[in-house]
Amino acid sequence: MNIEPNPELEAFRREVAEFLDTAPTDAVREAGRKTTSVFAPFEETIAWQKILNDRGWAAPEWPVEYGGTGWSEQERFVFAEEYSKRDLPPLLPNCLKMIGPLIIDLGTEEQKAEYLPRMLSGEDYWTQGYSEPEAGSDLASLSCTAVADGDDYIINGSKTWTTLAHHSNRMFMLVRTSSEGKKQQGITFLLLDRVDYPGMEIRPIVGLDGFPEQCEVFFDNVRVPQSGRVGAENEGWTVAKHLLKYERGGSSQAPWLYRFLRTLREAAATRPSPFGGTLAEDPVFQRELGELEADVASVEAVEKLAVSGHPIADDPALPSFNKTVNTELIQRLTSLMARVSGLEGLSLQLQALTVGSGVEPLGDGFDLIAMPYYLNSRAASIYAGTNEVQRDLIARSLMMSR
Repeated sequence: MNIEPNPELEAFRREVAEFLDTAPTDAVREAGRKTTSVFAPFEETIAWQKILNDRGWAAPEWPVEYGGTGWSEQERFVFAEEYSKRDLPPLLPNCLKMIGPLIIDLGTEEQKAEYLPRMLSGEDYWTQGYSEPEAGSDLASLSCTAVADGDDYIINGSKTWTTLAHHSNRMFMLVRTSSEGKKQQGITFLLLDRVDYPGMEIRPIVGLDGFPEQCEVFFDNVRVPQSGRVGAENEGWTVAKHLLKYERGGSSQAPWLYRFLRTLREAAATRPSPFGGTLAEDPVFQRELGELEADVASVEAVEKLAVSGHPIADDPALPSFNKTVNTELIQRLTSLMARVSGLEGLSLQLQALTVGSGVEPLGDGFDLIAMPYYLNSRAASIYAGTNEVQRDLIARSLMMSR
């Protein structure tokens, strides 16, 4: 396997680097510096997506006919590497990484024509209505109902941990349309073309980091068109499993993990060690950072195998592997960030974290984001299916392959 840089890739890298150095606005760069979650500051990140979309670069992994770039796997990896070298906000995943690819794969031609262009342009943003108060990791136990009535469904129930619902104008969701048979049966996948239907209420939830990233959504006899269904009625569990392969792991997480490592190294070089010198010179810190770097390098090796055409790319356990390893690495990296920041990072500085506020932080930029990032990342091993569930899926896949 050899995907070392070649002249064509190096020319492409220079093109990407020049654009990423010149195209972002000051507000976009500030949003990148103040990102403390998988979900970067909303307004500035959508504005940045629009800039990328004007260049045709908003969705590198989408097919060309739906607005993708036509880049090779290696070019996409190079783009991710260059992106991670700069303080740029990660694009919000719900549209570009999740529901967009699902509609491309399973949606009707009408759904593709109506929804995909507006996802790319940033005109629409979709929130995910999956979890419920009594159905999280055991998602098949969901009870939010949709009863057919003519050409519509009438929805009753609630969803929780609905990320960025208060910023969204559309929703994709799972509903129960039948209670017969196994609990995985009778589930239907719906696209809601608005989130302000009569009887629908969104309530933000303030997280440990002080931000209302998650929401509760309530449905009281909400009438929605059946034309928003993806797949057949009562077969939404299959549709949801198809989407999870996109949600649980992409092919270019290593560059993002290296960004954490770079941030840690830079901060440690300016922090005193209790034993003299800087923290970067402390052998205990060096060992912990070295172990993390070795694990990130292992992730990178797997990803490079996947983009080089290795059979590992088709392994059904790979999404669960990616989700488990990457989220646990993020938790370890952000834990070390909080420890490096120490007492300077304990203050919750919501105004200073707000893009455009002009409020100067206590400490430096690293201290500003270290604790909120640590707190937010505690959920990483839970969302998209707990890591315990992922390990079970990996084990089952290995048993079936024997």
